[in-house]
Amino acid sequence: MIDEARLRRLLGSEDLGWLVLRVRQRMERGQPLDTSVTLPDATGSQRSAVQRLLGRRPVPGRALTVSLPALDRLLRDSGASPAGLEAAVVALTGEVIDRELVAAEQVQAWRLAFAPLHEAVEGRPELAEWLIELERGGLVRRLMGTPTAAGPVLGELAAVVRELPTGGELLGRFAARVIGRAHALDDRQPLATLALSAARALSGLAPGSGVEWRREAWASVGILRDELSATVLTLGLPGNSESATGRALGALSEDGQPAVLTLRQVVRDEIRVQAPYVFVCENPIVVSTAADRLGPKSAPLVCSNGQPSAAVVHLLRRLAADGAQLVYHGDFDWGGIRIANVIFDRVPAHPWRFGTADYASAAGSVPPRGHPLYGASVTATWDPQLTQTMLTSGRAVEEEHVLDPLLSDLAH
Repeated sequence: MIDEARLRRLLGSEDLGWLVLRVRQRMERGQPLDTSVTLPDATGSQRSAVQRLLGRRPVPGRALTVSLPALDRLLRDSGASPAGLEAAVVALTGEVIDRELVAAEQVQAWRLAFAPLHEAVEGRPELAEWLIELERGGLVRRLMGTPTAAGPVLGELAAVVRELPTGGELLGRFAARVIGRAHALDDRQPLATLALSAARALSGLAPGSGVEWRREAWASVGILRDELSATVLTLGLPGNSESATGRALGALSEDGQPAVLTLRQVVRDEIRVQAPYVFVCENPIVVSTAADRLGPKSAPLVCSNGQPSAAVVHLLRRLAADGAQLVYHGDFDWGGIRIANVIFDRVPAHPWRFGTADYASAAGSVPPRGHPLYGASVTATWDPQLTQTMLTSGRAVEEEHVLDPLLSDLAH
């Protein structure tokens, strides 16, 4: 039994605090106490305290070395701590946790938490890098903190991953079917955040945020977060007889009429274009004018209608996957450049009369007072020189001003 009063007289002074701390640190790291510890630049009072403790003569130099086995024998023989040095340190400073042991246990606990996900991803190379990043990165730890909290969520994530991609299912219905809770994949739920990262890995979607990006990410793996509010305006997309959407597209295309498709239709129904190019514009006026002037002779045309919705992006990605080359045109103003940057970032599109030379040619025909550029400038990622040319000119060129050359391309 420890004699606490005697122990504190022996080791409890401030000048011996460094010695007790060194011993505790070794215990926390799981290191043996069969060695010596050294204080490189000891004060006079620290040296005197060790000399009194061990009953030894002063040693020259500033470094102060203490044999831990000798200290252990002293504590046992004095009766201050019959169980030795480890017991003495615990009595003075509290229970000691072996940090290396705890770290090893944590590693094993995290391994067990991720085990269901490893099983779900096995044989799916498209998710291998995603899983490695998920384990090495801090997202799971930030969201849930401990392996105990993460385990159930990662198990549910494994169930979700096994079902992706799916064939056009409402988000709540998918969550109820796979997880058993209709709101398990609602925004700001840890499971939803992790599942969206898996969806992005599967589809190759660029990182993003916001409601529209989340809708797009879910749609990219066949899940409809909101199947009706996101739409896409089109003209000249050929139809087929395989679905009501296909038949409707066919009829509208033959009559030269525009078609508005919901995200539900884009995800669930086959929409294919056997054409070398699909043209993409920013403003509906291009679609309506093409319908008026060209009718059924117009090349396939898709309108982003400003910032592209999930329906727009999902349709364009599907058309590109089928082999169509996408070409994009928008307004030559700072808002139009922002929209184009999004388009070129999210889908494999190329500029369509939308570079520096095209702007310089069009700006000369625009009245200088009628269409000045407003707001902060934006760098065109596909053509940085375009931004400088627009700043020099100071004029905005909207698609309405260049309809004739655009329609000429659509006619051919």
